[in-house]
Amino acid sequence: MADTEATLHAMGDEHYIQLTTFRKNGDAVGTAVWVVRDADRLLVTTGADSGKVKRLHHTLAVELRPCDRAGKVVDGAPLVMAIARDDPSEATRERLDELLLAKYGLLYRAIRAAQKLRRSSASTAVVITAD
Repeated sequence: MADTEATLHAMGDEHYIQLTTFRKNGDAVGTAVWVVRDADRLLVTTGADSGKVKRLHHTLAVELRPCDRAGKVVDGAPLVMAIARDDPSEATRERLDELLLAKYGLLYRAIRAAQKLRRSSASTAVVITAD
């Protein structure tokens, strides 16, 4: 396995990662997200109409770094360049929910319940692979 792939897979063990997407003008936008590993890919959940998804529709390149809940990256943290696509399919959403529940437990269940109460917009899976 190449170093990039190994580092990408290791990101799946982090509690939070900073997922950086890029605007059309090249400006970077980093967001702290939960992440899970599913075989040779990482999965992230986000709102289907989020800025991340909109940015991915024109630029698939992303950067990943471990971070804290607030998105702060520690000096020297590994950086991984990857490709990300949104996947709204029911099968991927179900797999993502299963993995997020296994990793984050009751906290994830509480957040999903709050989203349903607020009738938040639909969510989608972001699928991240080595480039």
